[in-house]
Amino acid sequence: MDELLDATAALAAEYLNSAGTRPVARPVSLEEMVAAIGTDLPDEGVDPLRVVQDLARDADPGLVLTTGGRFFGFVEGGVLPAARAADWLASTWDQNPGFYALSPAAAAVEEICRRWLCDLLGVPGTWSAGFTTGAQLANFTGLAAARHHVLTEAGWDLERRGLFGAPPVTVVVGRERHATIDRALRFLGIGSDQLAVVDVDDQGRMRADALATHLTGGPTIVCAQAGNVNTGAVDPLGEICDRAHAHGAWVHVDGAFGAWAAASPELKHLTDGLERADSLAIDGHKWLNVPYDCGVVLCARPDAHRTAMRLAADYLVRDGERHGSDWTPESSRRARAFAVYAALRSLGRLGVAQLVERSCAQARQIAETLAADDDVEVLNEVTLNQVLIRLGDDERTRRAAAAIQRDGATWLGTTSWQGRVAIRISVSDYATDDAAIETLVAALRES
Repeated sequence: MDELLDATAALAAEYLNSAGTRPVARPVSLEEMVAAIGTDLPDEGVDPLRVVQDLARDADPGLVLTTGGRFFGFVEGGVLPAARAADWLASTWDQNPGFYALSPAAAAVEEICRRWLCDLLGVPGTWSAGFTTGAQLANFTGLAAARHHVLTEAGWDLERRGLFGAPPVTVVVGRERHATIDRALRFLGIGSDQLAVVDVDDQGRMRADALATHLTGGPTIVCAQAGNVNTGAVDPLGEICDRAHAHGAWVHVDGAFGAWAAASPELKHLTDGLERADSLAIDGHKWLNVPYDCGVVLCARPDAHRTAMRLAADYLVRDGERHGSDWTPESSRRARAFAVYAALRSLGRLGVAQLVERSCAQARQIAETLAADDDVEVLNEVTLNQVLIRLGDDERTRRAAAAIQRDGATWLGTTSWQGRVAIRISVSDYATDDAAIETLVAALRES
């Protein structure tokens, strides 16, 4: 075992040390990767050391370097050293935080992280927390708690009677919501006909003044957004909460990356009102820079949160004060909070703020540099870490992105913004430095 772990650590170190020189991505087909990695299932087992060495060698052409500071295509955080090391320990310890009896240590770390996250994001310390695979399931969980609460307020026992015959639930969403909201609602039995779509401003922020016609007093959930996936813009959360709560509606905030602005004294004003929401989804594997996978749902109404998620069976031991399965859709799962703990403790309050502020400053630097070029149009107000640009027409913009992806020096992708093709630049890796930005700008100018 020592030889195997030492060899694996050496392979990992070799990969990390090559981050400055290796391509971010290489063009390769699925068939090529399957041919390189796959073999017939052996009748007899293969030596573990050889298995790991072969995997590291054969998978290499298909690895995308999202942790080296030069990946700008999606909101992909890097991995902080302490978080990576803690994640290795989590794999070694193999703890299941579903029930306290399975890991008192994992339960304690989840509780500590819950308190730290509430403190960092400026929400009351009484909020509950569940640690999920990402914002998709964090959104699902927050919306499940919302569904339970608004139906209970309408006199409907969802857990006993189910959805058939229940009062209709209206879900108010912004026109530029993230796709995970619709998917989470679909999982919850809420279809597109039950959505009330609200117009947005020129940066994709929900217009709070347009909520009134949809707040009728029936069971209603309002889905706000902290961090538009294209522009980074944050909805007017305070005004949305005030208007929604005046009519008894639940406010859920999809804050996958943008809610982290609340941890920065410089940017906190963008999320004013977040503390008045009823539930919040965030990603750890984005701006907190912990390994995949990690999302967190925070909820101002722990009773609704727990009732919507709780798992109970006669054989399950429920001693102790925290069972992870009370707060997420999963029962058995990875103890992902160990990496969150390591990231938060290694950074401290100031470090988290500086990480967020540095990414935003780098996004502004990129926008200002590119805006000086005659053939580059910056399309958005750069308030957080997102920069939208366009190079001439749709076709040229697509060609430029495709050429950059093939070259491999950096990586970015396209999106559709207000009916036009654009290149989206996302800055969220702690490892992004001046050299990475220079590489990005040079690649765009040469494309």
